[in-house]
Amino acid sequence: MKMNRFKTGMWMAVLALLVACESKFTTPSSSGRPYEVLVVIGDSMWQQPAGRALFDVLDTDIPGLPQPERSFRISQTDPKRFNQILNIFRNIILVKIDKNTYTQTKMKFVRDEYASPQVILTIQSPDEKEFAAFVTRHREQIIDFFVKMEMNRLIRELEKKHSETVTQLAGNMFGCELYAPREIQSYKTGKDFFWTSSNSATAMVNICMYAYPYEGPHTFNKAYVLAKRDSFMKANIPGSKPTMYMTTDTLCTQVKPIVVKRGYALETRGLWQMKNDGMGGPFVSHSRVDTVNNRVVVVEGFVYAPEKMKRGLIRRLEGSLYTLNLPSENTEELPADIQETVLPKTTKEQSYNK
Repeated sequence: MKMNRFKTGMWMAVLALLVACESKFTTPSSSGRPYEVLVVIGDSMWQQPAGRALFDVLDTDIPGLPQPERSFRISQTDPKRFNQILNIFRNIILVKIDKNTYTQTKMKFVRDEYASPQVILTIQSPDEKEFAAFVTRHREQIIDFFVKMEMNRLIRELEKKHSETVTQLAGNMFGCELYAPREIQSYKTGKDFFWTSSNSATAMVNICMYAYPYEGPHTFNKAYVLAKRDSFMKANIPGSKPTMYMTTDTLCTQVKPIVVKRGYALETRGLWQMKNDGMGGPFVSHSRVDTVNNRVVVVEGFVYAPEKMKRGLIRRLEGSLYTLNLPSENTEELPADIQETVLPKTTKEQSYNK
């Protein structure tokens, strides 16, 4: 009996030790800044056509900005230097080219392999020529994949820390849920409209929300959407003089359909300007159908930051747009995360569909 008690006590002590050890070896926090990508590829191959093709993909400019700004900050390391310091990078591309190992070019990804939050995209190919052709052909999928990963991280941050002012306005005026950066506190309201702002003189970030009746599919063509935008902005965001008001630079504006919360949305991205004034900057908006109230709900972020880089500012606001929950949406069943791009010819180690 004493021996049994001794064995029981010993196993309990071992179990306690294992639990204590496990708690000490938690996944470290990832390193690197948002939209920074580490490419793991041989130094010589990085300078050859395969490496240059991947660099050209990642070096793409962000659409809808008044001046060129890269989509990503790009770093490179040779596999021999890919150690415990570098493997905790937040965004990693592993390039594996070997004709003896691979018979076709594929992409796959894993999350939080060495750190959290982290994503590692592996691109494998039998030869450099096929690799270069593959990444060039699937430029948009690769870019969208990393952008959406960063957006999802931002969304999770906004769920924890956000502007209560914006959340209350969205709830009280439209019956919706919306999270925006916490520094956005100033606001102005109008008919079926509100404008909120960080009210900073050097880098002002803004969120607008407005709604109008849904009148059928034509409601989502470019001319209709921009006409509605100009109407709301002219009425609610005037300049310092009566002849000044916000308008859209229609020649520098693009629209495209996207999926948000498993439903249709129209993304509008481009430049705004103040009529008869020198102010202007980038904006991005989502137009979505509120089926409960038979209306179109538009949420928009726009930036005024003269002489400053605007990539980070507009992307923070874009992340906010994806947090919008319409009255018909169950927030418990529909997570805020953006649906990830389904990469072609991919061995999925984790599901791409939320």
